[in-house]
Amino acid sequence: MITASLLLNIIVLVPVCFGLSINSERMEKTAGVFTPARGILLSIYLTIAIASLALLFIEEVKFVFALLSLQVVYKIMTPITVKTLKNPIVISNLLIAAFHLVTIFKISRAGVLEI
Repeated sequence: MITASLLLNIIVLVPVCFGLSINSERMEKTAGVFTPARGILLSIYLTIAIASLALLFIEEVKFVFALLSLQVVYKIMTPITVKTLKNPIVISNLLIAAFHLVTIFKISRAGVLEI
């Protein structure tokens, strides 16, 4: 499940980051025109993608747990901050959060976290 969550991040974020970086028309429709805030979003997405790629090779469950937990929190908060459930990014965030929650639950149940 860990590998699936990390691969999901990469599979989703590579085209999203590409679309944001070239300011594609499709991305402008879903994320709005380029602003500094959208540039910050791109940097956060790139960070998540790079971390996910690294964690495919660095087998550190605590790091995966932290990454996915942060993602779940911000993704669940998205409809509140964007003030809609109709935006495609909001919808995908909620679906990905649900997927990551299953991974987080399985990590928790496996007893591999030492706190």
